Amino acid sequence: MSTRASSEPVPSEELRDSTLVVSPVRAETVSVAEQSYLSLREAILSMDIYRPDADLRLDEQRLASALGVSRTPVRQALARLQHEGLVQVIPRRGVMIVRKEQAEITEMIRAWAALESMAARLLCERASDDDIHHLRDLFSTFEDGELRLHLDEYSEANLRFHQRIIELAGSQVISSMVDQLLVHVRAIRGRMIGEADRAERSIVDHMHIIEALESRDAELAERLVRDHALNLAADVEQTSGLLN
Repeated sequence: MSTRASSEPVPSEELRDSTLVVSPVRAETVSVAEQSYLSLREAILSMDIYRPDADLRLDEQRLASALGVSRTPVRQALARLQHEGLVQVIPRRGVMIVRKEQAEITEMIRAWAALESMAARLLCERASDDDIHHLRDLFSTFEDGELRLHLDEYSEANLRFHQRIIELAGSQVISSMVDQLLVHVRAIRGRMIGEADRAERSIVDHMHIIEALESRDAELAERLVRDHALNLAADVEQTSGLLN
């Protein structure tokens, strides 16, 4: 297991890694247990858990060493993550990061579609013009015909776009519900972006969504966001061997 010496944002190539990368905790006002939980959770979210070579086993001692803490806060962090459904204890194997079956992933994306489409409606009512306009900045560096040369970067911009829709809706309830789906939907979006012409279709969809948001057309924005996510669910459902 490798470690990173700071809490700086994870580069896109590491986000697609199949190795868990945690940052050491710091002695600050937040408790060591809370920091351990947050660091480990972010590491799991940043990992491509569906890569065939992904190491899903979590060893308490190795985690404690990587975090620079005792095993007690690690156990507490793992207990919280188990309660959230991100890890599970498997007899004779230990603590493992949870991977979902393909059918479960499809259902999770459909749930995301419902939540994000409602967020788009709320965004039309609550977000500022500047906040909506800045959504375009996420894709300003991707020129026509060169998108496939920068799929890693586009994958991150794609995820950030959908996260911003949730954030700009200003609904804590939607944010907390989406948070439970994030680790799996994030990984699947990253894996699917290179399939067929999905990246090209995706950026076109995003531009249409932004136009609807800018015009404050709540019904159109809601429908476009929902259809965009449901198309991903359909692609996942039809892609054989995706999670093998």
